[in-house]
Amino acid sequence: MSSTEQAAIGERADLVETLRNHRYFLRYMVRDLTDEQAARRTTASELCLGGLIKHVAATERVWVNFILDGPSALGPWDEASISDRSEEFSVLAGETLAALLDDYDTVSRRTDELVATLPDLDISHPLPEAPWFEAGKRWSARRVLLHVIAETAQHAGHADIIRESLDGAKSMG
Repeated sequence: MSSTEQAAIGERADLVETLRNHRYFLRYMVRDLTDEQAARRTTASELCLGGLIKHVAATERVWVNFILDGPSALGPWDEASISDRSEEFSVLAGETLAALLDDYDTVSRRTDELVATLPDLDISHPLPEAPWFEAGKRWSARRVLLHVIAETAQHAGHADIIRESLDGAKSMG
């Protein structure tokens, strides 16, 4: 058992375990794929498996930065910056699935360590102004972690559909 696992008990252990379970299913859906397969779109969606790994890693990274640094860590929410983020969902020339997974591992370890060591899960910051956030709303570290878990679970489900469309492989069944 790692020191991070030993440090995370109770609610913190539950948060980490739930996030790890959803990460596992997301990673499981890219098992044994080539870089070309990981970049291939297989449904009407713009999503591909490698892009999902890349997006979930970026999302987890930015929200952990929000826990540590507040709303400035999320960057701007104007149309231009949102458009720039569309590359998060694609595997760009020169990117490999192995490198995307390595980055995701780094992000995951950082998050798990933060959950174990953050002095208080109730620390909160105001959300930036954006149409999808309630005005004046604050999120605690706990709420941010629940959001990361939900994002990871949702995209693991997307990955299951994309992978099944690619080669028939499924997470279950």
